[in-house]
Amino acid sequence: MSAKPVFLYDTTLRDGTQGEGFQLSGLDKLRIAKRLDEFGVDYIEGGWPGSNPKDVEFFQEAKTLGLKHAKLAAFGSTRRANTPVAEDAQVRLLLEAETPVVTIFGKSWELQVTEVLRTTVEENRAMIRDTVAYLASHGREVVYDAEHFFDGYKDSPEHALATLEAAAEGGASCLVLCDTNGGTLPSEVREICLAVRERIPGTPIGIHTHNDCELGVANAVSAVAAGAVQVQGTINGYGERTGNCNLTSVIPILQLKMGLTVVPHLEKLRDLSYFVDDVSNNPHFARAAFVGRTAFAHKGGMHVNAVQKLARSYEHIVPESVGNAQNILVSELSGQSNILIKAEELGIALEKGSPEAAAVLKRVKELENDGYSFEAAGGSLELLIRRETGAYRKPFDLTEYHTSFRQYRDGHPPVCEATVKLAVDGTAELTVAEGHGVVNALDLALRKALLPFYPEIAKVSLVDYKVRILDGHDATAAKTRVLIVSTDGEQSWGTVGVSENIIEASWLALVDGIDLFLQRQGR
Repeated sequence: MSAKPVFLYDTTLRDGTQGEGFQLSGLDKLRIAKRLDEFGVDYIEGGWPGSNPKDVEFFQEAKTLGLKHAKLAAFGSTRRANTPVAEDAQVRLLLEAETPVVTIFGKSWELQVTEVLRTTVEENRAMIRDTVAYLASHGREVVYDAEHFFDGYKDSPEHALATLEAAAEGGASCLVLCDTNGGTLPSEVREICLAVRERIPGTPIGIHTHNDCELGVANAVSAVAAGAVQVQGTINGYGERTGNCNLTSVIPILQLKMGLTVVPHLEKLRDLSYFVDDVSNNPHFARAAFVGRTAFAHKGGMHVNAVQKLARSYEHIVPESVGNAQNILVSELSGQSNILIKAEELGIALEKGSPEAAAVLKRVKELENDGYSFEAAGGSLELLIRRETGAYRKPFDLTEYHTSFRQYRDGHPPVCEATVKLAVDGTAELTVAEGHGVVNALDLALRKALLPFYPEIAKVSLVDYKVRILDGHDATAAKTRVLIVSTDGEQSWGTVGVSENIIEASWLALVDGIDLFLQRQGR
């Protein structure tokens, strides 16, 4: 290993896929590997060769990836007990993967050696030493993962340390201490890492943590402070049970907080995080540290006022350093600073202390008291500001709308129908549409009525629809909040409607979605 202060070892493609709800195709794994390489990750663990057709395909195709920085690693175990290493089929598959790096794991916990492997501690050490030496003799860089190391050390320090010595004697390039059960505390990690460095000073150590105690990142940072030079983890913390050490958190901590340069373009971190979520078809975690949508969101009026004057008063780093951005929220907790910043973002002139600013704030608080929420409905907030400041022109006048749902006895599919009657500049339009549901029918009827006047709305589509019941103790009479996300293919915006009637709430959100698009088009 070279003089780099800390090496990043990504196991999203292997350990990450052991997490519930996280699946990747062979193509997905190749795309993510390419992106990790471009970001500056040092090692990419591709999977276990031969364990399944997907990993076989990955290692075959990975040879053509042309990685510019990262080294690809194949993952496997030590040879089986009482089996010559050259005759072990699994070890042979590791070589056939033709990766420059091979990572193998072995048993550090005496309990597992005697009760799971059903072999002796001497044979276990031989299994570790033989496998590392054999792979190294074939020109591979060998990373040794000491499985259950911290549990094994706490049970028998001498046994656990002896297994590491066996790997070092075999020629391992790095001894990775694994908190496989995720139950170790940062103070324990530091103490044990220091003990390992004292016992085996000639071989670098790494750290592999799990997040069962919500300490995966903290334990990795503690290990680095104690001398670890390799950190293993996954993008967004995906992994078995509660997940692995989250690289999207540990990377900026190492680089911005500890002064250790680990990637060349940290500002691409958020894009990488979202890319992995999108490829794996998982929702983005809004409250994720550093890269989440709310990581630099400010809601309280006093906070926003302070941030406006001095951002670092409530932001521990510059959001743009990790590719994120400051986000000012507007709610019943807002002061005028929130409103002014939002208006400035929209390009609407609004002065502090003006009657218009006071009117917007008053209206926001009234609507939030009625059940509205503008945090994820920036489109409806923009319309509210436009209306209160005079920067609004009504695109149509609604006369009435009507919906119906008919269920037939003979098994005929139910029919959902909507009628919309409106006028644009005095010209009346009456349309009827059928849909898969009442809301879909309303959406189709509204668009059908407006298209002759505003053909550009054809490119607007609905991409999300969420319903939230407010005041559940009122049962079926409770207020309903509907949040709709629309897009024109380039931008997305959220709109909200609230009513005791779910159809009315949906209609309000639907209309705002179309209305905002037309306002932005200058129509």
